[in-house]
Amino acid sequence: MKLLLIRSARLRKILGIVLPFVAIPAVVLCFALLSSGDNYALASLLVTLLALVLFSCGFERRKTGTRRMILVAVMTALSVVGRFVFMAIPGFKPITALVVITAMYLGGEAGFLTGALSALISNFYFGQGPWTPFQMLSWGLLGLLAGFLARPLKHSRILLSLYGVFAGVAYSFIMDVWTVLWYNGGFNPALYVSALGTALPYTIAYAVSNVIFLNLLARPFGEKLERVRIKYGC
Repeated sequence: MKLLLIRSARLRKILGIVLPFVAIPAVVLCFALLSSGDNYALASLLVTLLALVLFSCGFERRKTGTRRMILVAVMTALSVVGRFVFMAIPGFKPITALVVITAMYLGGEAGFLTGALSALISNFYFGQGPWTPFQMLSWGLLGLLAGFLARPLKHSRILLSLYGVFAGVAYSFIMDVWTVLWYNGGFNPALYVSALGTALPYTIAYAVSNVIFLNLLARPFGEKLERVRIKYGC
């Protein structure tokens, strides 16, 4: 029994690395390159399922998986609503901040799932398309990384603000991969650099909005999530 538990823990650790950094990016890129974006709904479904598997990998460390799932659902709903509320202002959205806060207090797996679901659900209004799996991957990875950096991010507003800037830049870097693949039918480094330059005003606006929302929301949301986490062991 002990040996099985050890093997299970090792498998969860392996999946915790392979799923977000290998399997999910591979799914997104393969569908973008091989299906001409026609099967984006299937790609989005696969990313969602893999994100749920990743989320379940944290159950061994946090036994209250059901309560964590409820909290993820609440944070996802808030992210979606926040995207609606600020849709009139390009690049000014609280979605990244809420994904990062979720990851800081509930774990990187929860952050990844919140980011992926926020993109998928909100795009039922903003429009589904071959860009949706890339958005799911982008916000998911930003949440996962925030979970890894949770301790310093919780204790330093400067580091939290710097992460907001990084998140804005990283989101643009990932999404512009899709831009080049969609426009060119394959990856072209020169075109990619051009796309990054063209998107620079949006990237700056997005980075600034991340910093603003993180500084406004991190403390009140963090205090509530921390109380729930301590009370229920989430």
